[in-house]
Amino acid sequence: MGNHYHLLLHQIEAGSMAKLMHCIMTSYSGHFNFKYKRSGSLFENRYKASMIESEMYLQHISRYIHLNPRYWKRYPYSSFGHYSHGDEPEWLVTEPILEMFASRREYSQFVADYEENKLMLEEIKYWLADK
Repeated sequence: MGNHYHLLLHQIEAGSMAKLMHCIMTSYSGHFNFKYKRSGSLFENRYKASMIESEMYLQHISRYIHLNPRYWKRYPYSSFGHYSHGDEPEWLVTEPILEMFASRREYSQFVADYEENKLMLEEIKYWLADK
């Protein structure tokens, strides 16, 4: 995932997300451009945000984020390992999502099941296209 990243953040105060993202994007772009002696925009698009208003959407967006890297089970910059095995750093709050599941194992299965379904649908799509 060299060209984008995903964050799942809880916004407490209206407008604070826009301020945070502006600071992150500006600071990182400035540092990167200085370090590699370049200029201009670093990211293809500005950040996108959506309000999560249901438990179901929260579950699915969490799963989407964890499945986004191609090799999601071993992607070193993912929080999936902390969700599935524990040992979270102080800044990572997993409870809002894990409380919706009976165990970490059940959450891990929830994520993995979708990957299997997605792969099966991709395979079926090619079978149907050949006939």
